[in-house]
Amino acid sequence: MIVLGIETSCDETAAAVVDDNRTVRGAAVLSQIDDHRAYGGVVPEIAARAHVNHLDGLVARVMAEAKISFDQLDGVAATAGPGLIGGLMVGLMTAKAISAVTTAPLLAVNHLEAHALSVRLEGEVPFPYLLLLISGGHCQLVIVKQVGAYRLLGTTIDDAVGEAFDKSAKLLGLGYPGGPALEQAAAAGDPARFALPRPLLGRSARDGRRCDFSFSGLKTALRHTLAELPAAPSAEDVADLAASFQAAIGDVLCDRSRHALALYQQRHPGAARFVVAGGVAANAYLRARLDALAADHGFAMAVPAPELCTDNGVMVAWAGIERLRVGLTDALDVAAQARWPLDPDAAARRQSNQE
Repeated sequence: MIVLGIETSCDETAAAVVDDNRTVRGAAVLSQIDDHRAYGGVVPEIAARAHVNHLDGLVARVMAEAKISFDQLDGVAATAGPGLIGGLMVGLMTAKAISAVTTAPLLAVNHLEAHALSVRLEGEVPFPYLLLLISGGHCQLVIVKQVGAYRLLGTTIDDAVGEAFDKSAKLLGLGYPGGPALEQAAAAGDPARFALPRPLLGRSARDGRRCDFSFSGLKTALRHTLAELPAAPSAEDVADLAASFQAAIGDVLCDRSRHALALYQQRHPGAARFVVAGGVAANAYLRARLDALAADHGFAMAVPAPELCTDNGVMVAWAGIERLRVGLTDALDVAAQARWPLDPDAAARRQSNQE
């Protein structure tokens, strides 16, 4: 079974060919970092135009690398949401065109599901497992029951953790993309120097949202702390602020995950598996904190390889294989969705206080 995967949900144009023996036959990612650096963040129109300009070439490249023709594909997978709608439409329409002329089934992939299943490309990680998805656009704790079946335990009520990293790095003058730059600065800093808040820390079951996240207040506190310094921040000040911010993020992620691990164990005793995925999972400090938390609770933690944590076509192709195996294909009139929750019933459950 061979599937072509296409990813255009944000600012990476990516394509890959993957087979069901977990072999990546061809893969390419075109980063748009330089296109957006001057703006300090992703500009949707620039991103969409870059996808239009480069996607066909990337698809041709990975097909040549895989040494197959389009009529040898068993499926064509593309991210259909969530994400920037202009970019999503570019990738999905390309996949539809290939599907239409080859008769290979179309697989409209949820970007969050691609992250959720990416760890299974590298080895046997059986269902169910608890997923912490941390990226520039998402921060969620989800029980992954099986392909297409997810239960949301917690999500951010404002900013995603990767967004908080990027915006805080910009405040500190560390450049773009901010996550890796802030992590590097924090390595030389004192995490105990500045007393930054830990939003929602200690929320209990009585609060009803014990696994939710909030990062906007932490980001604001960093800005105020920076403004209150008696002089222009020195390199030491910046390093200490970065370390203090990163430590606060680590405390929040561990606290929320601790609640989720307990809830997960109640529902799935004996299946002690914890997966951390998404771009922020590449942060070594956070990964070490979460690994220690998992070990303390008797869980085995798995993290995809760094190249599978950031947006890529390989994870989309693999999600397509997973969906194709269970017969979850899509018609050519499927629409791109800027918002597409993994657990569509989560909002209703919360409204009725069933969570």
